[in-house]
Amino acid sequence: MSPTQEAVKAELARLDLPDGGNLISRDMIRALSIEGGAVRFVIEAPSPEMAKHMEPLRAAAERAVMALEGVSSASAALTAHGPAAKAPSLKIGGHAKPQEGKMNPPGVKAVIAIGSGKGGVGKSTVSSNLAVALARAGKKVGLLDADIHGPSQPRMFGISKRPTSPDGKTIIPLQAHGVTLMSIGFMLPEDKAVVWRGPMLMGALQQMMMQVEWGELDVLLIDLPPGTGDVQLSLGQKSDLAGAIVVSTPQDVAMIDARKALDAFDTLKVPVLGLIENMSMFICPDCGFEAHLFGQGGVAAEAEKLGLPVLAQLPIDLDTRIGGDEGRPVALGDGVMAQAYATLADRFIKGGIV
Repeated sequence: MSPTQEAVKAELARLDLPDGGNLISRDMIRALSIEGGAVRFVIEAPSPEMAKHMEPLRAAAERAVMALEGVSSASAALTAHGPAAKAPSLKIGGHAKPQEGKMNPPGVKAVIAIGSGKGGVGKSTVSSNLAVALARAGKKVGLLDADIHGPSQPRMFGISKRPTSPDGKTIIPLQAHGVTLMSIGFMLPEDKAVVWRGPMLMGALQQMMMQVEWGELDVLLIDLPPGTGDVQLSLGQKSDLAGAIVVSTPQDVAMIDARKALDAFDTLKVPVLGLIENMSMFICPDCGFEAHLFGQGGVAAEAEKLGLPVLAQLPIDLDTRIGGDEGRPVALGDGVMAQAYATLADRFIKGGIV
């Protein structure tokens, strides 16, 4: 039987720090996850200087957790926030300035990337509704729309105003439906094309990650562009991601590209938390007949082959489409789709990921 988060935290609370307190009382544990008997977590030191002397404590934390009943493996990573880098210009889309250290927004406990191998599979719809469902479950949630060429979140959350900046360097994000939001779509007219090369994309991503005042968040979801391009590469190399989710429809042509997204995350050493099968089926509202318009079982077969969970199988749904167009994600309601997203959010919370 797998250990509970409470049991793991109780064991970590026994490890005292030289300057007082313990890993739990000092709130130094991040991204605690339990999958079967595998326990993973991050110890976040207050400073890089203190982190240099904490390797024995990190090793002791692994040993302590390994001693718990039901634990087959324990992995603890050690990290620290350095001094804040000088903010680059607020002009969104400028060339990226050298980013010292990791691209991890302060105050954000976990960052999860949501990707897909190709466009049109509903990745942004899943991102917006999962964010709302997590917020409704009591979590502090942020959503970064990193699909710079095709930002969808301003429309899906019903926001058209521009974020403010009190000093020309930091950006105050917008709020809707309990979610903290940032998108390049807030900075440009909806019909304005973003015609940028890689360096400008990297500059925008860096600014939206590090210049936005995200505040204290339990999780920051990142709605990635489709494919395996510059944004995925930069994020995977420069940010400490808690994991990634891959969204696909069931048919073979979508799964071909989904496999590429999975391979890209594997190459970047980003753990894949699972797959979501979107547009899994169509259920006739009149007779209840279930039609698999895009085939059946493709995502489940790939997940089984890779040893990954299928996190959800979401049907094609008219209310989901209407809610996205009207700026009210379907997860705000109390219908079947809202419950599906609530169940998905609960899975992340109970798994210790959020």
